Amino acid sequence: MARFAQSLPVRQAIPKLRILAMSLLAMAVTLPARAEDPTAYPTHKIRMLLPYAAGGGGDVIGRLLADRMGKTLGQSIYIENHTGAAGTLGTQMVATSANDGYTITVGGMTTHVLAPAIYPKLPYDSIKDFTTIGRIGTSSIMLVATKDFAANDIKGLIALARNGEPIQYGSWGIGSTGQFCAEILMQQTGIKMEHVPFNGIAKLAGDLLGGHISLATLDMATATPLVKDGSIKALAACGERSPSLPDVATYREQGVPFDRSLSWAMYAPAGLAPPIAAKLSAALKDALGDAEVKEKLLALGITPQFVPGDEQRDINARDIAAWKRVAKDAGIEVK
Repeated sequence: MARFAQSLPVRQAIPKLRILAMSLLAMAVTLPARAEDPTAYPTHKIRMLLPYAAGGGGDVIGRLLADRMGKTLGQSIYIENHTGAAGTLGTQMVATSANDGYTITVGGMTTHVLAPAIYPKLPYDSIKDFTTIGRIGTSSIMLVATKDFAANDIKGLIALARNGEPIQYGSWGIGSTGQFCAEILMQQTGIKMEHVPFNGIAKLAGDLLGGHISLATLDMATATPLVKDGSIKALAACGERSPSLPDVATYREQGVPFDRSLSWAMYAPAGLAPPIAAKLSAALKDALGDAEVKEKLLALGITPQFVPGDEQRDINARDIAAWKRVAKDAGIEVK
């Protein structure tokens, strides 16, 4: 009896010990993992989440930079494509990703400058929700047409429109840089054209080649090879003269007062640790200084031009205000 009485407290304690052990295990499971030392970054592969269809201009630029930057950083950078809503869906995914340096993206005018100008309820703030790594370079948008289109330049397009010909043009989405370039042309010349938005630039290029649409705006990475091989023709460059199609006159050179530069930049989620941001920025700058990368970007119509992240962020903020005025005059808004 005495032996039983002595052992009773131990037996009663066993369930309590089990409960304590289970509680400690649950805490271990639910507690966040210890943050990685930023100075050790990167310790594993990095995701480049691109809001563009495979084969489009932004995708081509991203893959080119991913390869070179991965070598500099000592870790592979793999690509994920998430398209939709003129690039804003994939861009939102980046904004809500962990700010640990393992998700980056390539952003164009559409995703980080024009979207804030036309989406009253854009699900991200293109300034506050991102760490700007740096500018990649500047480019133009090419106004192109099928080989049998009745105009060869802006003068011919204006004459066509004023003769009462119904003109449709395609872009890769409502609020895309391509639509803005067409709207600027209409505002400055007084002609009317009907916008046909496509879900992605690859689909637009395919329908242009198939003759399902005769006039379109394309980014330089998509337009350059198609113009060079004679599949389509270029009417004008919206922006600056392109290094890949230097013989195509700009809007301004054809009498349309517009010469704003259009830029590409690299971003990560907001709150990125400064040492990680600095490593990514240095890797981007190194990639843009590589002779092979520069040659390939120029061939795509991109003029490599590194600008530090903080400076590019301030440029974006100023450009958003300017493009909002264009959007208001054109009535471009996505609700």
